[in-house]
Amino acid sequence: MRKLLIFLPVIFMLSCHNNPAQDLENKKLNSLATEYVRLGLSIGQYDTDFVDAYYGPDSLKPRQEPLKDFPKDSLLANANSLMNELKVIATSSTIDTNKMRASWIADQLVAFSRRIRIFSGEERPFDEESRELFGVAAPVYNEDYFKAQIAQLDSILPGKGRVNDRFQKLANKFIIPKDKLDAVMQAAIAEARKRTLAHYKLPAGESFTLEYVTDKPWSGYNWYKGNYKSTVQINTDLKVFIDRAIDVGSHESYPGHHVYNMLLEKHLYHDKGWVEISMYPLFSPQSLIAEGSANYGIEVAFPGDDKVKFAKTVLLPLAGLDTVGIDLYFKALAIKGSLNYARNEAARGLINNTLSRDKARNYLTKYCLMNDETADKSLSFIKKYRSYVINYNYGQDLVKNYVERNGGTAKTPEKRWELFGKLLSNEVTPASLINK
Repeated sequence: MRKLLIFLPVIFMLSCHNNPAQDLENKKLNSLATEYVRLGLSIGQYDTDFVDAYYGPDSLKPRQEPLKDFPKDSLLANANSLMNELKVIATSSTIDTNKMRASWIADQLVAFSRRIRIFSGEERPFDEESRELFGVAAPVYNEDYFKAQIAQLDSILPGKGRVNDRFQKLANKFIIPKDKLDAVMQAAIAEARKRTLAHYKLPAGESFTLEYVTDKPWSGYNWYKGNYKSTVQINTDLKVFIDRAIDVGSHESYPGHHVYNMLLEKHLYHDKGWVEISMYPLFSPQSLIAEGSANYGIEVAFPGDDKVKFAKTVLLPLAGLDTVGIDLYFKALAIKGSLNYARNEAARGLINNTLSRDKARNYLTKYCLMNDETADKSLSFIKKYRSYVINYNYGQDLVKNYVERNGGTAKTPEKRWELFGKLLSNEVTPASLINK
């Protein structure tokens, strides 16, 4: 009798979870998620920039066969069919988790359709493109806004002449010598990792490989390999300034892309079996969260004046550079950060054919305070990735505003790390950042 009493609650619990309708819906959703991955990997056969990471089953990969003409119509039809089935679950399910998953995948599929069309040569205006690819359109700023920020810089930078020239003169004092670059980058990443580990338990065996590359349109990139491993690449075509060691290190590794991908793999793919998360499509709303959180993560890991303190005490001595002027440099960088939206305007003008390449380049040097080589690299990035640029600045602002609106501020660092960690560990839609 005693044994029977012990087992009765277990039997009752099992019977409560044996809901045929719920089981059927879960099975259907998992099947749609699998087809979503198959479709993304199929697009990636043709559009080699489409799939940024994949660590799911090999059985979902397309067979390696000679590629035929890009099957635009059939891919669009598949995306539309999947989207319609997912919308049914998103609107009719009584299970919140299923609603959320179905909505998230459906939003990703909107981006699939737009990217298929872009790859086929069908382009749309900048804001329409970004809404379909990333779920939002970034705010528009006119030149008066940027001129006001430039005026602030003008008031604090020494000397006379063009603000950009004076800023570059100050910045050039803090270029990391190439023979010191690896030591400085390793130190910056190690510090970012230590600060992240103080708040998050990361999967056992996680690691990354640091590589230095050339001839790329970006300054840094995280190639997530799955199984909690990443390859972080730093582009040495460009001068690497001391602040970039902290920014790129945090953005690409801790608590940025490396941590984001690891937490998704651990909590959603392995723990819950959500196969859709095993594929990261670059041109999708997921990138707004990924880039926005990676940029905001720099502030989370190095709040207040922590960046300048760490640069002064650790990085500059490692680089063999003088600390004179570093406080002014970081003060100028804070103002320069408000100019980041100027890159959006340059991209908007290029894509909408309202700015020539020369005028867009001038916009980047005048308002983003880029040197010539960085401006040229940025133009190459815009040509390749188009409206993707909004993910860095507008994505960062959306993540920051969401965290702070929900109580995670500089005055409540533990709460900020907690909310930030939830964004890194869940399927998050851009709309949820705006509406909640």
